Amino acid sequence: MDLYYFTVFACFAFGMGACIASFLNVCIWRIPRDESVVSPPSHCPRCNAPIRWYQNIPIVSWCCLRGRCASCHEPISVRYTIVELMGGILFLAAYAQWGMPFFLHSEPALGLVARRMLWTVPACWIAFAGLMLGSFIDLEHFYLPDRVTIGGMILGVPLSYFVPELQGELKSLNALYMSLAGMAGGFLFMWLVGWTFSKILKKDALGFGDVKLMGAVGAFFGPWAVLFTIVASSFAGAAVGIVMIIKGKARLGGFTAVPYGPFIAMGAVAWVFWGPKVLVWYLSLGMGQSGI
Repeated sequence: MDLYYFTVFACFAFGMGACIASFLNVCIWRIPRDESVVSPPSHCPRCNAPIRWYQNIPIVSWCCLRGRCASCHEPISVRYTIVELMGGILFLAAYAQWGMPFFLHSEPALGLVARRMLWTVPACWIAFAGLMLGSFIDLEHFYLPDRVTIGGMILGVPLSYFVPELQGELKSLNALYMSLAGMAGGFLFMWLVGWTFSKILKKDALGFGDVKLMGAVGAFFGPWAVLFTIVASSFAGAAVGIVMIIKGKARLGGFTAVPYGPFIAMGAVAWVFWGPKVLVWYLSLGMGQSGI
C-alpha cells in the first residue's frame, strides 16, 4: 500500500512540475517584455490566436500538434517542451529523494524524520522553479530578474527556518544562521570576484544579477552549497568555453559574453542531489591524509 501511494504521488509530482514549468514558459516570454503573466490568457506570439486548454497540456500538446501552432501552423519552439520536461523531472527527482522515506518506512523514528524531510520537497520545488525561470531568461536576454534573485534571498531565509533540512540542519535556529551566512557569503564573494575581474579586464566581467543569484542560493542551501556551486559552475562554464573554442564560436584569450546564471543554477541543483555526499567524501579524504 505504501508503494502504491508513493507511485501515485510520484506521478503527481511529475505532473505538477510540468504544469508549473508550463506557467514558467509564460513568465520566461513575458517578464523580459514587461507584460503581465496573468492577462491576456495564453496565445500564439505570432498570430495572437488564443490557445485552448486542450492545446496547452504540458509536453503532450506540443507533441500532438507536432510543434506547430494550431491556427497559423508556424513552428513552436521546442524550448517550451524542454522546460516542461525539465520541470517534471526535477520535481519528480526531489520527491523521490525526500518523499520516499515517508512512504517506504513505517518505524516510528524513521517516520518522524521522514515527515520532516517531506517538507523539503515543496521547498526545493520553489527553488527549482526560480532557478529555471532565471536560467532561461538569462540564456535569451542576458539578465536575471530581481523577482528571482532578490526574491530568492528574501524567501530562502524564512524557508530555511521552517524547513531546516534545506541547510542540512535539524534545529530551525541553526538553519536560520546558516541561511544568513550563506546569503551574505555568496553575495559578497561573487561581488568581490566580479569587482576584481572587472578591474583586470577593464570591463564588466560578471553581471550583478549573478551576484544576487548566488546570494539566493546561499539563502536556500547555505554556505557549503555556495562553495560547491562556485566550483561546479566554474567547471561547467570552462567546459562550455572549451567546446565554444573548438567549434570556433570563441577564441582563446578573447572575451565572449556567456550568461553565467544557468551555470549557477546547474551547480545549485547538483548540490541539492549530490553535493552533501561529495562534501563528506572530500572531507574524509582530507582527514585520511592527515592521519585522523
